[in-house]
Amino acid sequence: MASALGRLARLSALSAPLPRCSRLGTAVVPCRSAVFTSSGAVLPKPKKTPFGVIRIGLVVVPFLYVGTQISKNFAALLEEHDIFVPEDDDDDD
Repeated sequence: MASALGRLARLSALSAPLPRCSRLGTAVVPCRSAVFTSSGAVLPKPKKTPFGVIRIGLVVVPFLYVGTQISKNFAALLEEHDIFVPEDDDDDD
């Protein structure tokens, strides 16, 4: 029953009418449904989110910090178990 409903939903989505775009001769003029309604009216400007950069910073900085701590602890673990130990090359010659 669920698969029949899924197929019906997919078929109805595929058969939905596409937005009408005008053709000038042989060239097709692109239409953007995100800017215009189906009747041709221009949609209002989207709402602008204030403090976007600050919000991005509040998300990025903690995750960068957590990532560096995980990397540092994993590098210490590898060195402790002698899996990865950098060679000490003394080039004082």
